[in-house]
Amino acid sequence: MVLKKTLISIVGPTAIGKTALAIQVAQHFGTEIISADSRQFFKEMAIGTAKPDAKELVAAKHHFIDSHSITQLFSTGDFEVEGLKKLEEIFEKHDTAVMVGGSGLYVNALLNGLDEMPDIDLSVREKLNKQFEAEGLAAIQSQLAALDPEYFAKVDQQNPQRMIRGLEVFLSTGQKLSSMLSATKKERPFNIIKIGLNTDRAVLYDRINKRVDKMITDGLVEEVRSLTLFKQYNALNTVGYSEIFDYFDGKSSLDEAIAAIKQNTRRFAKRQLTWFRRDDEINWFEPEEKVHIIDLINERLK
Repeated sequence: MVLKKTLISIVGPTAIGKTALAIQVAQHFGTEIISADSRQFFKEMAIGTAKPDAKELVAAKHHFIDSHSITQLFSTGDFEVEGLKKLEEIFEKHDTAVMVGGSGLYVNALLNGLDEMPDIDLSVREKLNKQFEAEGLAAIQSQLAALDPEYFAKVDQQNPQRMIRGLEVFLSTGQKLSSMLSATKKERPFNIIKIGLNTDRAVLYDRINKRVDKMITDGLVEEVRSLTLFKQYNALNTVGYSEIFDYFDGKSSLDEAIAAIKQNTRRFAKRQLTWFRRDDEINWFEPEEKVHIIDLINERLK
């Protein structure tokens, strides 16, 4: 009998310490890491996405870090296909692999597969894009919150593409996108062990605030300035970048922009936790419980 390979999935809110844990687990089991962080794919974005640094990248082999350009579309569907292919390669050499990231849709794509999405009326998409340009994101957000509150609650509300996607599905089909994100899992040819990191909210928020301060010290403002020519690309319409663009556009002071990054990151962390807590297969730990986590993985591998 051929024993199945095992994917160790590590999730949790931003700034909780997922990267450090993933490296420790990968080193312990002598394997490689797949990143499921939808912003770390893009090579032009480094400081604002809290990518693993050079030392961390050497400590364990990572995939899907700096793998794409912000000018390229890289959807959850693309990630499912490319991620499974990469896993196959890793499993040829190792019995385990590690996936780490806080982007729920991307994690879900690799673990459970994506549902077939309905055909969209392109005129609806065009109309929504024009509405977004004319009225801004708030108009799209409020419509989606009214028509599909479940989908609205669990995706990145600052991401226009995701907001428009939810609306266009409803307006084209009369069905909520949330109802199509079914629980019908695709069978995967490997076992899955799910680890989640979380801690006291005040501690997490303090970690987030300190991380943002470090990003500013490390040169986030200069990084965003260097990307001004690309600001229309969806990849840059994200926390840490859009607030600095607002500062450049004179909509806020730098201090206000930094405060907004902290607030929006805290909100994002809250949404991440809401998403992951729905999965009762996740084993939750405090970030410093690394020994217990490795003990649990060893137990499951038996």
